Amino acid sequence: MRSGQHGPFLGCSQYPVCAYIKPLKQQTDGHIVKVLDGQICPRCQGTLVLRQGRYGMFIGCADYPACDYVAAVDQPDATTFDCPSCRSGKLVQRTSRFGKNFYACDQYPQCRFVLNYAPVAGICDVCQFPLLMEKNTARGPKLFCADKACGKPVAEKEHDKE
Repeated sequence: MRSGQHGPFLGCSQYPVCAYIKPLKQQTDGHIVKVLDGQICPRCQGTLVLRQGRYGMFIGCADYPACDYVAAVDQPDATTFDCPSCRSGKLVQRTSRFGKNFYACDQYPQCRFVLNYAPVAGICDVCQFPLLMEKNTARGPKLFCADKACGKPVAEKEHDKE
């Protein structure tokens, strides 16, 4: 009997020659929280359920593992801004694995343009980059150039005219 990061387990007494292990508790990952009556799985026509998984809540088929359908819960929020790098994509709001919001081009991986702050319409006075970003500073929100090579602050009076 040994204890590890995920709880107690049975391990071979001949370790490290034999690395056999068996968990003592069953996996609770993906347990059903609520049955969604009236919603059917598009693959197998089974019932959809709300499950609690390792990475949060998700909607999946009740007939798992026979059917591994999972509904997309979080769609990225599209913005009205065109990507200034590739000019063919749109900026979408995404969430990092640490829970912070950022804005990236929807043409990823062909275009890798990313902003860590909210995009704002405008043109940089210094480099003429077609997008600005709003940062919250100690003196309140300020506008900066969204180009990583420039990053200069933009005069407030210039932005107020637009």
